[in-house]
Parts: sequence; C-alpha cells; structure tokens
Amino acid sequence: QLQASGGGLVQAGGSLRLSCAASGRTFSIYGMGWFRQAPGKEREFVAAIRWSGGSTNYADSVKGRFTISRDNAKNTVYLQMNSLKHEDTAVYYCAAGTRPRGGPGYYSGSSDYDYWGQGTLVTVSS
Repeated sequence: QLQASGGGLVQAGGSLRLSCAASGRTFSIYGMGWFRQAPGKEREFVAAIRWSGGSTNYADSVKGRFTISRDNAKNTVYLQMNSLKHEDTAVYYCAAGTRPRGGPGYYSGSSDYDYWGQGTLVTVSS
C-alpha cells in the first residue's frame, strides 16, 4: 500500500515536498517513482529511484528543479519540487516496482510498476 501526501497550492517559483509511505511487502521493492497527470493530459513520468543504491532518473522537464530521495528505514520516498511552474500543476502519483529494471530509462514507464498510490494534487498559481 502506498500513501502519498504533501500536495497543495503554491505560487510559481515556490517549493513543495511530496511524500509517499509504503507499507506491507516493502522488502520486495526494487524501485519507486513519481508520475503526474494534468487535466486533459496523459499520465507522465516525473522521477524514479532505485531502492538499493539510490540511483535516480528524471524527466527532462523537471531536471534541476525536482529531487527524488528515499528513506529506507521509513519505507518512504520523497519528491522535493523547487522553482515550480504553472505547468507543474497536476495530480502526482507515487508508484512502487517489484521487478529489477536497468537501462537509461529505468522505471520511467507505467508498466515498470506494480503498486500505485492514490494521488495528491499540486496546484501552481501563475
């Protein structure tokens, strides 16, 4: 089970930190990620992190502004979002994958994940 939190309303240029706590079969997690879906658009990849080792992968649109991290002891993944833009407005979903993935785009596809959180709304006012 994944529980996402931390969304809200923020002005452009501001920051928010999202959290996603995993419970249950956390020992089987290989990677976790964040996706987002804006109104009228398809769900898109934002960032991912390997549970062991902590290597990260980002969408080009958020590189340099967003940082994904994890706390293994708390089974929690975070998404620190800085320099937010109006176009970052979306429902953000966290996800957990229980299969190892490699290659340059690891954990960037929805099919890489087995469990999804309920989503948390981020609204950036311009």
